Amino acid sequence: MDAKWIDQFIDFGMDPLVSHPSLRSVYPTLQRVDAISESPALAKRELREFVVSHAPKHPGVYGMIDALGRLVYVGKSKLLRSRLLSYFLPGNSDEKAGRILENARAIVWERQPSEFASLLREQSLIRRWQPRFNVVGMPQRQQSAFLCFGRGPAEQLYVTRQWDPEATLCNGPFYGAGNLHRAVEVLNRLFLLRDCSPKTPMHLTDQLSLFEIESRAGCLRAELRTCLAPCRIGISKAAYIQQESLAKRFLQGDPLDSISRLEDEMKRSSSGMHFERAARLQADLKIIKWLSSRLHLLNTARKSLPSVHFEPTFESATSTSHEPLANAPATNNLHGLLYLIRNGGIEYAISTPKSDKEWRSLRSEIIAWLQSDIKLETKFCCSEDSLGLVTAWFQKHPKIRKRLITLESTDQIPQSWDEWYSHWILPVAA
Repeated sequence: MDAKWIDQFIDFGMDPLVSHPSLRSVYPTLQRVDAISESPALAKRELREFVVSHAPKHPGVYGMIDALGRLVYVGKSKLLRSRLLSYFLPGNSDEKAGRILENARAIVWERQPSEFASLLREQSLIRRWQPRFNVVGMPQRQQSAFLCFGRGPAEQLYVTRQWDPEATLCNGPFYGAGNLHRAVEVLNRLFLLRDCSPKTPMHLTDQLSLFEIESRAGCLRAELRTCLAPCRIGISKAAYIQQESLAKRFLQGDPLDSISRLEDEMKRSSSGMHFERAARLQADLKIIKWLSSRLHLLNTARKSLPSVHFEPTFESATSTSHEPLANAPATNNLHGLLYLIRNGGIEYAISTPKSDKEWRSLRSEIIAWLQSDIKLETKFCCSEDSLGLVTAWFQKHPKIRKRLITLESTDQIPQSWDEWYSHWILPVAA
């Protein structure tokens, strides 16, 4: 029997967004409960009892561990205890939660300072661990994907699951990989770009060949005139570069020419009674409009000024009775995290100061971040990692978006703690 490698889960790992020394009080601590019984029914009962006894009424992330010690699912919740108990409801036996729980032999969780922090942590954990139940068999859960342009010498549009640092242009994340693959298919055809493997040899040249060798394209797209076919000898490099520039314009937020072309072709096909072609063009137009709207949101977010977002920490009042706890952000002291946002995504987080001395120290941190180059400063997170999540969060919560404090220069950073508290924090409580 062949040996089989199994990745045993030990810990979620460090959270880079709460690595600053001022955030020691909110460093996540992993809690774990394990079922003792081997019987699935008894294990389920034991896990429920452990959750009732130990799971907190607090925002956080959680994970499900199977019998082989593998992390098979990661989730987040505003209230960990309530969310985990929902897995044990009788009606969940045939649902998503039931399938996850059927495989679970242990449950782990980390408390997070807020719902927003839980969302960020969940995203990073799914990217790192890629648990099989987070996507497989769950149509409502969609993996993120990125739209890239590159793979020279004859560049093309393609889709990746992770940010591609080697791409000429990379945009995302997008949610709905099926739609994104379909959009890339349409765009490569529209711009006459190749869609073949990167291993396919290219013969871009503006010079005559030494030998008269007849070459053929590797696919039918050259015959259909939907690709310039740079795999054939004699294709002009200048002609292909011209098409590449059109694709770059689309990715950088200028889709009107492409949409107009599709609309004109659809109208001509319809007026010429080529209704099947008109229907295909209408489907192409729909998917390109879907992509262009999302590109517009992401490009707008990237062009936004650096800003600071204050997120209050979650506080739950202790109660000795069986009545529900009154859970709400603290508004007296307004403790929380300052998220530093640039290019639409979060790069750093620090704690709110409690004195003028602390503020002077943290103010220097904000100035250093504002003047830093993210490509050189490795301690900051990549803004692209959270761009999509942050954009969606502020779209969902427009009132929170209005509280963003933009920073055009270091002069806008308050000098004293009192000024910071009155100008940056008190408006949040209003």
